[in-house]
Amino acid sequence: MDIRVEEAVAEAEETNQRVIFKPNPGPQTLFLGATERQVLYGGAAGGGKSFAMLADPVRYFSHPKFNGLLLRRTTEELRELIRESKGLYDNNVIRGKWSERDKTWTFPSGAQLWMSYLDREEDALRYQGQSFTWVGFDELTQWPTPYAWNYLNTRLRTTAPDLPLSQRASTNPGGPGHMWVKKMFIDPAMPGNAFWATDPETGEVLVDDEEDSPEYGKPLLRRRFIPAALKDNPYLTKDGQYRKTLMSLNEHQRKQLLYGDWDVAEGAAFTEWNRKIHVIEPFDIPNSWAKFRACDYGYGSFTAVLWFAVEPKTEKIIVYREMYVSKVLAVDLAAMVLDAEKHDGMIRYGVLDSSLWHKRGDTGPSLAEQMIARGCRWRPSDRSKGSRVSGKNEIHRRLQVDEWTNEPRLQFFSSCVQAIAQLPTIPLDKNNPEDVDTTFKHDHIYDALRYGLQSRPRSSLFDFDEEFSRAEYVPSDPTMGY
Repeated sequence: MDIRVEEAVAEAEETNQRVIFKPNPGPQTLFLGATERQVLYGGAAGGGKSFAMLADPVRYFSHPKFNGLLLRRTTEELRELIRESKGLYDNNVIRGKWSERDKTWTFPSGAQLWMSYLDREEDALRYQGQSFTWVGFDELTQWPTPYAWNYLNTRLRTTAPDLPLSQRASTNPGGPGHMWVKKMFIDPAMPGNAFWATDPETGEVLVDDEEDSPEYGKPLLRRRFIPAALKDNPYLTKDGQYRKTLMSLNEHQRKQLLYGDWDVAEGAAFTEWNRKIHVIEPFDIPNSWAKFRACDYGYGSFTAVLWFAVEPKTEKIIVYREMYVSKVLAVDLAAMVLDAEKHDGMIRYGVLDSSLWHKRGDTGPSLAEQMIARGCRWRPSDRSKGSRVSGKNEIHRRLQVDEWTNEPRLQFFSSCVQAIAQLPTIPLDKNNPEDVDTTFKHDHIYDALRYGLQSRPRSSLFDFDEEFSRAEYVPSDPTMGY
């Protein structure tokens, strides 16, 4: 479809037709040609996002059954969007007619585009009973929750088989809705890649669960995030002034608005995080590398299990697998863990939240002992005084770039989507900046990570011994003969 956009522009130019809008090469063209049900166009400021939102539905204005809705959060923001729309739709080519009273564009085919604001998310209910074929949200992160986005997705329906149903959005990182937008569009896949819609909490693909449906068990819909950058907009980069403006912002805002960095969160604990260097593509890990695992267990919330591999010569640690589940009994988790690692070779040891060794009266073995009895062996995590702070510091140390290898001491396979999503968002404790906020509900991956990293003895290139590296690794604090 993106090729068709370029071809349409070229054809119009060859036939001396008036070109109303020529998309910028790259992301803007990709956005206008996207075929996925839900697409987000976002990132750096100045990427031409709002104008692209106005241009996207133009391709459907010749269809008499097209009915679109374009939203901003406030009336003031909507006013600016309406002004820009008049420059694009009110001409002899598109021939749109604007109704100020109804805030609606009507086109010669009968197609209509409504332009409205949605200050309160519950106001989405006023569209109950309405049907749309295209719904757009400009500056999506201005909505604090996904309620309006999800509700208006239910309003997408048509009787025209040749008219696709589309939901589109543009935004910069930041704003009250940063986290839910990030979880929905940024975390599940690499930028630019289409993916099946996933549950923001579990990362599992959403499927049709209606047994009587002909689509039962199949994925529901596809999403795509297309990143925008200032350099993609030649109209704002000619004199370099806008870039200078963005460069003058504080570090947090500069990363979001100039670089389109979605991993920057206000008050984040791990500012060293950089997806470009800390996330790598999976590869076959040699059997000679030491492997271990760590787990933070919670039946009522979530259980996080991480698997680690150690590069022998540098002691760099790679998180190569994750498990993120809820409402799983400890004995069932043991079976799931063993099944996941059956082709991994030797797993040297496992580290488990020490609280699982606590016995509740005389009711029998602890949860940890139940798991060990089923062959899933563990030793308790460090719960000594100061262990939380030392664990956090170890993550900081590992995220830093080693001066000798020029690589970080900790990396994640790109398949570990929950770890990649959660670690950059862990907030500091406002009352104790030496620790993270313990009330943050998405800290299970973090806890498993610090359990695992604290279990490895520190080393450096200066005390590396090749003969020692080939010897079997012995845990420094074995428990129960392990």
